[in-house]
Amino acid sequence: MAPAGLRAGQGGVDVARDRRDYENAEVLNSSGFPDFFIFVSIPGSWVLWEKEPGGGGGARETSGPPRGALRSRGPRRRACALARARAMAETPQLKRKRAEEEGENENGGAAAAFSLSDLRVRRVLRESARDKAMFLHAERIGLSGEGTDAVVILEKTPFQEEKVPDLLKKAMKAELQMQNDIYCTFYLSPPPELSEIKATVVYPATEKHIQKYLRHEVHLIRESWEDYQNITLPFIQSQSFSIQWVYNILEKKAEADRIVHENPDPSNGFVLVPDLKWNQNQLDDLYLVAVVHRREIKSLRDLTAEHLPLLRNVLQEGKEAIAKRFGVPGSQLRIYLHYQPSYYHLHVHFTAVGHDAPGSSVERAHLLADVIDNLAMDSTFYQKRALTFPLRADEPLFKKFQEAGKV
Repeated sequence: MAPAGLRAGQGGVDVARDRRDYENAEVLNSSGFPDFFIFVSIPGSWVLWEKEPGGGGGARETSGPPRGALRSRGPRRRACALARARAMAETPQLKRKRAEEEGENENGGAAAAFSLSDLRVRRVLRESARDKAMFLHAERIGLSGEGTDAVVILEKTPFQEEKVPDLLKKAMKAELQMQNDIYCTFYLSPPPELSEIKATVVYPATEKHIQKYLRHEVHLIRESWEDYQNITLPFIQSQSFSIQWVYNILEKKAEADRIVHENPDPSNGFVLVPDLKWNQNQLDDLYLVAVVHRREIKSLRDLTAEHLPLLRNVLQEGKEAIAKRFGVPGSQLRIYLHYQPSYYHLHVHFTAVGHDAPGSSVERAHLLADVIDNLAMDSTFYQKRALTFPLRADEPLFKKFQEAGKV
């Protein structure tokens, strides 16, 4: 039926006839629409009630695609109303189809809504037996026949304790591989619900993304403060590293529903969110990241005693928030910064101590508690000491150190 205070006119939809469709309808009369527009979204369609001029309380009714009543309004309002009506009423399938046809998503890039079956594997970039992960270079063939690059990361998910009994109870193929005295090895083929694989897709992927996951030689660099000023900092300043996605989190334009804790103070505050590498189904591989609000702090090299209140907030409030939400005490957390970081906006990693997280090794991770102690002793500690970090042989920064004769 029509919204309160309105009656349906002689439009494109008979309300009584289509009452069954209205059981799942949603009134969408907000988001800046003019007062004389009321939209009702129905699965697969939509209806517009338009108040009649003169304030008489009547209304004209129009169903999508919009025609008729909308013609009486100005072109700017009509175009705005049509665009918003379509965006509100489209089903996910129609949205995806339209995005693919237009070749754009909400951020102005290539359409990203697709299924894994749309991808074609081109090559294996790297395999990690330790992490039970594989990195693939794939592509998606568009309507024009041209392929768009993608990176697919396949990871075996950790065991979930509550599902382990089902693993042995349920019928499955078990092939004996080896038996020696009291030891035997089986290869199991568990049912799908007990053998999940996590797939992370980067699409569209740039050449930088592909190179990031490609197998390369790794070298350890010993960077003095002079090296940082003469080699690393100029390199950082010359690059166009996009961290808009970080600002989207801080401004709650993205991932707002995933925020575990926030201190909104612009100088000493931060946002704590689960890292994308953690599916939040188990605590064994717990992984969260604290992103500070201050945008001028690029990395460990920028920190001085001035930043101690901020760092102490991250350490204390981060531990308290994780203990409250996930029941993991601070004594079971590894809390550290990377140097070099993967992106140049200060952030702190929180991982389970038992989880061998990427980048948690001694040549890259700096425990936050140690950083705080070092700065408390000497405000310019990280402007004086040499820092060691790994670089792949294909990375531009590695080539800068090579050219300077530092490798």
